[in-house]
Amino acid sequence: MGNARVRSIHVHPVKAFRSLPLREVAVERWGPAGDRRWTLIDAGGKVVTQRRHPRLALAVAEPLPGGGVVLSAPGRDPVTVPVPAPGATVPADVFGDKVEVVPAEDAAVHAWCSDFLDTPVRLVHLDDPAVRRPVDPAYALPGETVTFADGYPLLLTTTASLDRLNSLIAHGEHAHEGPLPMSRFRPNVVVEGTEAWAEDGWTRVTIGEMTFRVPKPSGRCVVTTTDQDTARRGREPLHTLGRHRSLGGRLLFGVNLVPVSPGTLRVGDPLEVVA
Repeated sequence: MGNARVRSIHVHPVKAFRSLPLREVAVERWGPAGDRRWTLIDAGGKVVTQRRHPRLALAVAEPLPGGGVVLSAPGRDPVTVPVPAPGATVPADVFGDKVEVVPAEDAAVHAWCSDFLDTPVRLVHLDDPAVRRPVDPAYALPGETVTFADGYPLLLTTTASLDRLNSLIAHGEHAHEGPLPMSRFRPNVVVEGTEAWAEDGWTRVTIGEMTFRVPKPSGRCVVTTTDQDTARRGREPLHTLGRHRSLGGRLLFGVNLVPVSPGTLRVGDPLEVVA
């Protein structure tokens, strides 16, 4: 697998908003710099994602120096959101994890987000990812933390596995939905030059100057059925993953990564399997 290398890199400044491509990114212990440091929460404090609000795929968050973002969406004027000053936190429920977060300071920002989704929400910031949210202890080493990502600092997918999945979809009852683009899976790192499903067997890899643990495959949810350009939903890829990639009740595509130490990822970096 000597030709495996990074094809693309993606970050998501606000969880569940459109992904942004980068040529390179600094990677901290909790994930790519600027990735999912912001999220929306509902009136009860629960994280808001495309699972219930596929319309979020149409919203864009452009990063600003220092960690702020500019929010935009079709038919709406952009709004600028600076990082809130240190202050009182509020509790958020991120898939069962209780996380202390800092709300955006301008009430107009919360109104912009609420109007876009037609439901009351608040935009909140993760002020200290080094301590706020540990990685799942069933798969973590001591001290490993994560931002508002679903559970792990990075998600890696491979073009070979997507090609194989699309081939399976093409021979199934929902062939008209394919082929699917990689954006359905919202990865941080896309690698080309591997065999299909090779990532299933990885436990440790190097990518360029960095080393990563591979704690587990990624279990997929309904978000993957959402067209990231239109916010419309279909049946794939979950229907086909359920027939061909189901393990222990989870539908698998891609693998989770945890950085062993900080560094920088670049498009074109070679990937080597250590174990």
